[in-house]
Amino acid sequence: MSKAVVFLADGFEECEGLLAVDLLRRAGCAVDTASISKQRQITSSHGVCLMADALADEVDFSDVDMIVLPGGMPGTSHLAGSSVVAAQCRAFAADPHKWVAAICAAPSVLASLGLLQGRNATCHPLFEQQLTGAAVTHEGVTVDGNIITGRGLGSAIPFALELVKCLTDEATAEKIRAAICYNG
Repeated sequence: MSKAVVFLADGFEECEGLLAVDLLRRAGCAVDTASISKQRQITSSHGVCLMADALADEVDFSDVDMIVLPGGMPGTSHLAGSSVVAAQCRAFAADPHKWVAAICAAPSVLASLGLLQGRNATCHPLFEQQLTGAAVTHEGVTVDGNIITGRGLGSAIPFALELVKCLTDEATAEKIRAAICYNG
């Protein structure tokens, strides 16, 4: 069974993070949410309080296939300041059998780590100038090698379906798309 970890930070965009969790779990993937703070309780960018499954600095990433960074502010700024997020993004990006996914403002975290250099990527228009070294596609979802980027909340469902496809297969992603009545 494939496994993903979705990093959560205070101020994350709840729809971007939780849609990824939801659709991956519907597809039969194991998914843990990991708080980058010192407590499991997280408050989203729109004031929704939730409890992460674990603290990021306590997660064993050895059996994880994908890490996901949702956008939102100031959540993305918090992700950018996390040594756990930085270390795991670097490690996963360097392993062609692992996936790194980021949506909205969060691809800027990958760019700041030099992980988008020479790659195609997308992000929220307000963060495009921070994608140093990347060729910005302006697409809803962009996959380049083992890095998946999404433009923003409006792309959250296609982004999450791409995560499903990468961790399972196209047939499973299509089955989930049909089950949620998504016609995009």
